[in-house]
Amino acid sequence: MATRFIERMAIEVDGQGEPLVMIHGLGGTSNAFTPVIDGLGRQLQVVRPDLPGAGRSPTSGRPSLEDLADTIVRAVTALGIGRANFAGHSLGTIVCFHIALRNPRLVKSLALIGPLLAPADSARQGLRDRAATARAQGMQPVADTLAQATTSAATRREQPVTVALIREMLMRQDAEGYARTCEALAEAAPPEVAPIKCPVLLVAGDEDPIATATGARAMAARLSGARTRVLSRCGHWVMFERAKETAAALEEFFLQRR
Repeated sequence: MATRFIERMAIEVDGQGEPLVMIHGLGGTSNAFTPVIDGLGRQLQVVRPDLPGAGRSPTSGRPSLEDLADTIVRAVTALGIGRANFAGHSLGTIVCFHIALRNPRLVKSLALIGPLLAPADSARQGLRDRAATARAQGMQPVADTLAQATTSAATRREQPVTVALIREMLMRQDAEGYARTCEALAEAAPPEVAPIKCPVLLVAGDEDPIATATGARAMAARLSGARTRVLSRCGHWVMFERAKETAAALEEFFLQRR
């Protein structure tokens, strides 16, 4: 594993072969994908950035999700990558959509986990309120709430270590960086995804309150040739809650199609 710093982002680069760029969601880091990359990393070059203001990457400005997409594209280009597969989680799926729409020749395929086009209108004020809480009180109240509210009942009952890991990752975020990303997500307009023609895999949890399975199926209907996988007893943190099933779906999509 090598860590590079490009566009003020810490970027993990593992393995060799066809590139796979993995973009985490709000409150995540490059480690959000660690539970699912073992098999992928043996055959692909896996590139995992910490988005600006998350993990080891410093907070910089007030970027929109389109700005984040452009930042990823510049970093990928700096790594000498001319065409890649992309995967995203939650907010990272919106960034992936913008990359595919703005740079279609760069994107070979998309795997979108907990996929979103934009927050529901009812959730936008909640994101702004969460940003205010992070600034005023730090990340602990945010982490305490989300670790419980966004995981499935089975995860909370049977996987206390997973819940603790999610809480810890959230608690370790820079409060201002997290707040600015909340605000960027609150302002996000849904992209028109019908022009995207590359292969797409959508993976959703059946108990995800943020990116619902119903929403994933509706999204698939707008994407030509998209396939959908819904994981049972799974909330929003799909890679942690159902790591084996998620890894198998990604390996089938990225490796068996080659």
